This record gives sequence, structure tokens and C-alpha cells, in this order.
Amino acid sequence: MNQFFIDRELKLPPAGTETFLLFGPRQTGKTSLLRHTYKKDITNPLIWIDLLKAEEFRRYSERPWLLREEVEAYKTSPFVVIDEIQKVPQLLDEAHYLHEAKGIRLALCGSSARKIKRGKGNLLGGRAIVYNLFGFTANELGRLWEIDRMLTQGYLPKIYLSKRHVRLLDAYVSTYLKEEIMSEGLVRRLPPFSNFLTAASFSDGEPVNHSTIARDCGVSSQTIRGYFDILVDTHLGSWLPAWRKRVKRRVSVSPKFYFSDIGVVNYLTRRFSLSRGTPEYGKAFENWCFHELTAYNSYKECYFTLSYWRLPSGIEVDFIINDMEVAIEAKAVELVQPRHLKGLRTLKEEFPGVKKRVVVSLEPKCRLTEDKILILPPIDFVKMLWSGELYYTNVF
Repeated sequence: MNQFFIDRELKLPPAGTETFLLFGPRQTGKTSLLRHTYKKDITNPLIWIDLLKAEEFRRYSERPWLLREEVEAYKTSPFVVIDEIQKVPQLLDEAHYLHEAKGIRLALCGSSARKIKRGKGNLLGGRAIVYNLFGFTANELGRLWEIDRMLTQGYLPKIYLSKRHVRLLDAYVSTYLKEEIMSEGLVRRLPPFSNFLTAASFSDGEPVNHSTIARDCGVSSQTIRGYFDILVDTHLGSWLPAWRKRVKRRVSVSPKFYFSDIGVVNYLTRRFSLSRGTPEYGKAFENWCFHELTAYNSYKECYFTLSYWRLPSGIEVDFIINDMEVAIEAKAVELVQPRHLKGLRTLKEEFPGVKKRVVVSLEPKCRLTEDKILILPPIDFVKMLWSGELYYTNVF
């Protein structure tokens, strides 16, 4: 085991108890987590297939049925781990058969669901549990967590822990374009998509205008929509919808898009360092809050809905949990002033039943305003979130 392995909030099931798919962006530590969780021994037969290895890729892409015969060679049912499953989606048919006919349990890991969903592969007819691994959260890092470092270098484990993060981010983006996009044939021409990545990164955390980005990239709006689909399918980003239920006034309906790693955004926009008090720092801070909320929701299996609320005047609240249960604003300021609370106070006027209003800020201590808005430093936001104090639901 790598001596630098940091325990992750995502806990995978014991070997042989579930068939599951593990997805997540490249370099979030999926393989490390699998190797840390599942070890080969005499009492626990394990078949491990790494499709990043050229010989393994050729072997199974040419003869996917070999997996079935290898499983049959074991006297007791082995647990099967297949890494980078999107490279040979035909193996999903074999996995489906082994799961259904033989009772074999498998762990299928990949950084892209696009080729699986749109190619010949299947997702085991809905029989497999889907887990998602994100980059580091503040709670996982513990004493190694530094807010400024995370907002600059991002959440990817190797890059966050590195002293040469820019060089690694350069390699990461190049690898993504080469291996995920070009080699998988996800786009017809790479230059327009590369231009799109840069254009999209400048609007991280903003309502998306497909037409504007299309003009900047010299392609159609429909092409831009397809490009965003690629980012979602390769787990490089996700949408935050606008809250659209009936209100007294018309609200924004355009979704926002957040990249899954703020380090990638910083690299694409050439923001190699961030300073507190700048708009760029504020946007990175908001991306981090979204990252923590999304990871918590997934790892703890809360199943809450996350959206944002915005009026045409520009007044908005960054994050709404469920039906106005919790409203959260991300403000990267060292003193939250009344003007920073306008969105939450307007929201209360529109929805008197909103249960909890929170501002995540850079203030050194927690405080509660006269109208019950809770102002939290980053560390207290992390503690409240991951302890279940900020939002908790027992679904079952």
C-alpha cells in the first residue's frame, strides 16, 4: 500500500458482496482506493484486470469472452476488478452474464461513462450500484488541508500534494485531451474542443449561455451542448440547475456549470496563483463549496437536490438544498457585511419558510446575525457539513 494513502470518505463494500461501478475524474484515486480496499489472498480469490496495460487491453478487446473462462477456472467464486472499463465496453456483456448466471460479483472502474452508455456496453441493466469518487475533500485531508492551497491547486490528490502543481495540471489537461477525447473519438476535431474548454472555464460557476460560448469558439450552439455533455460524461464537471418552483417574481432558469476541479479551471484560465480579495478567488471559493456539498451528498447517500436561486435583478443565493431547507451563500470575504446578506434576506421575504440560512466566509469565528443568518469560517463549515449538523437526513 502506498504509505501516503489518505483515507477517503467513500467506503466501498466488502469483496464479493456487491457488483458496482466506480466512476470519477482521472487521478481522483480510484485505483488506489480499489487496491487499498481489495487485496488478494488465499481465502479471497481476486481477478484484477487493468485495461491501461497494453497487453491487457489487446487481450480482452480481441477476446472479451476470455474473462468468462478465467472465472470458470477458479474453484471458488472470485471477486473481479476491472480498471478503466470504458476502454473495452464489450466486457460489460461478460460481466452481466457472470453476475446473472454465475453469481459473480464485480467492481468496474472508469473515468468515463460516455463510451459505455453510448457504445455497445450496458450498465448491467441497472443491477450494479454506482459509486462516484471525487477529489480530496477538506474533511479527508484533516491537518493537511489548507484553504488557499486547495483553491489554487485543486482537489486531485497527486496535484494537491505536489509542490509543482502547474506542471502536473499541464500534463493532466494534455492527458485528458489525448486519452479521453482524441483516442476515444469523442469529438471530430480536437482544436475546437480545446478552445471550448478554455471558454467554459471562464464561466465556471456562472449561468451558461451556449450561444455566447459558441460564438467565441466558432461552432454551433448544438455543438457546445454536446461538448458540455462530454465534460459531464467524463466527470470533468456537472450542472447546478436553477430553482424553478412558483415564486412571486420571475427567476433565472439557466443552469450553472461547475468544473469538478478548481485547479483545472485555474490552469485553463492561466490563474497560476490566487489572491484573497480578488474576484477569481471568490469564484474558486464558490467552486470549493459546491465540491464539498456534492461530495458529501454522494458519499453520505443523502439524495438531496441542489440548486441555486436568482432573480433577473442579479440578486441570488448560491446553493439551495431541497425545497428551501438550507440556503447557502459562499462569500470569500474576511468580514461579512449587510450587502453580502442581501440574497439570503430577499430569499426569506420570498420564502418565509426557509429553514436555515448560512454564509460560508473567511471570517475567523462563527456568528449569528439578529435575523438568524449563520456565518461560518471554512473550517466550521467543513465540520458542520461532514458531521451532519448542517444537513442530515435518514433516508431509510
